[in-house]
Amino acid sequence: MAKKVAVEDNLSTIKQALEKSGYTVVSPTSKDGGIMACVVMGMDNNLMDIQNTITKAPVIDAAGMTPEQVISRIESLQ
Repeated sequence: MAKKVAVEDNLSTIKQALEKSGYTVVSPTSKDGGIMACVVMGMDNNLMDIQNTITKAPVIDAAGMTPEQVISRIESLQ
C-alpha cells in the first residue's frame, strides 16, 4: 500500500513529522486517491463543509495526540 496520508491543512506539525517518516502528505480534499488514512483535528469537523466525501481509509482524530502517536496509529494500519 502506498504511504500516502491525507492531513488537514491546520496540522502542520503532523504533516512535517509524516513527511520526515517517508509519507506523502496530501489534502483531505485531494482527488489523488490511494490514501491509507485521513488525519483530522476533531471528529466533529466537516472537512471544508463536504457532505458527500466517501473514503474507505480510516479517519484518525489527532486531537490530544503527538505527531509520534499519529504516526504510530498509521503504522498499525499496515
